[in-house]
Amino acid sequence: MPITETYQYHANRYPQKTAVQIDEMSVSYLEWHQLVCRTAGWLSAKKTKNKRMAFSLPNGLPFLQLFAGAAMAGWTAVPFDPRWSPSECREKLSLLCKAELFISDQPFPALEQTLLLNECLDEINHAPVLEPRPFDDEPFYIGFTSGSTGAPKSFIRSHRSWVESFRISSRDFQLSAGDSVVIPGSLFFSHFLYGAMTTLYLGGTVYLLKKFSPSRLENAVARNPVTTLFTVPTMTEALRAENRRIDKPVKVISSGANWSRQAKKAIQKAHPHLSLFDFYGTSEMSFVSVSAPEDFHVKPDSVGRPFHNVDVAIRSSSGEAVRTGEVGKIFVKSPMLFSGYLQEAAAASPIDENGWMTVDDMGWMDEDGYLYITGRENSMIVYGGINIFPEEVEGVLLSHPEVEEAAVTGIRDDYWGEKAAAVIKGKAPVKELKTYCKSRLAPYKVPRMWHYLEQIPHTSGGKVARHLLKEQLKDVIR
Repeated sequence: MPITETYQYHANRYPQKTAVQIDEMSVSYLEWHQLVCRTAGWLSAKKTKNKRMAFSLPNGLPFLQLFAGAAMAGWTAVPFDPRWSPSECREKLSLLCKAELFISDQPFPALEQTLLLNECLDEINHAPVLEPRPFDDEPFYIGFTSGSTGAPKSFIRSHRSWVESFRISSRDFQLSAGDSVVIPGSLFFSHFLYGAMTTLYLGGTVYLLKKFSPSRLENAVARNPVTTLFTVPTMTEALRAENRRIDKPVKVISSGANWSRQAKKAIQKAHPHLSLFDFYGTSEMSFVSVSAPEDFHVKPDSVGRPFHNVDVAIRSSSGEAVRTGEVGKIFVKSPMLFSGYLQEAAAASPIDENGWMTVDDMGWMDEDGYLYITGRENSMIVYGGINIFPEEVEGVLLSHPEVEEAAVTGIRDDYWGEKAAAVIKGKAPVKELKTYCKSRLAPYKVPRMWHYLEQIPHTSGGKVARHLLKEQLKDVIR
């Protein structure tokens, strides 16, 4: 059951329908199917031990073609961030994925296994077509966690986990072959890669931006029959900040970072035609819960209810189920879970014998089954023995009208253990923010240290890069 299993059906049913459009270039479903089959045929002729192909490419048709071709051939694709340096690529190849094949659109003299994209595409054009065939469920994708609290890990995905996700997208996001979907962000980030691949699986049309900007996104939506937009909160905020308009009914599927109540209200006010689907998920657990458009009006602070094929349990530190409304660690069970971390393959599986796993996020559920995220256990600040979740404090700071962005992290302190430090992008003065926090938070949660930055560091997924933030703050914050 490969993720490419539907391509032949789409090619036969509507061969001239646009599968992918990038700027003025479009590829029909018949052409897309042939491209993927030839890429799979080219890979099948390669003699390698582990059948892993890494590539460092910008957004474009070759990225999607290589990824899908590897999946069809029974290979594992490993996308690299095009911003990584040669030394970072070398480290990932040798330690985190061990791929024997590495494709790039530019030379990497320090990497012997580098193949240039143009040469590969020329070979693919002359390669035999590989007829799609069934094979056992196996890894097809190695990605990298965003590393918001430390070094990233490489995670493994099976075909089954994504096919199950495609099906739940059809049900809970109401996606179908009739959708035309804009993918504005880097395909290296799994949220955008997934958005493109689920659209192709279902038979819709992908409108891929080579690079994100609010003006490019505005133009793409205005000029094309777009029905759906995959995004992250930083992108929707950029649209609002630049006063860009989306004046047609569009379904927005957002993930990647906390999206505050105030930010959602602001984007809905600026773009009343948008229908907002905000989901909670992780690289390891895939989809967990979704807040549909109607949920925001009923439970604006929740991350929605679990997807239809997902079970969620909240447990105490001893592993017992907690009462409704009580904070505990979030455990998830679903057919969409990942297959493990590559570098920990020999260690104990993160999924227990009953099929449950956790990434140490903390939260609670209300009496109606809505899930609320308190924060991540390993980002928790321990202040004099009291636990502070940065996400809760950030939510309050972001509700202030003169705060564009806020991040809270723990700074080592000899007496208290850790102190909460707030980093602000915006114009609100410290004294005003302290008063604002005191009126909304317990006294111990109010940050003890403050600093202003023009840009707060983020991971590729749009999350605050807390480990980088701590490094920046070591010598400047007081």
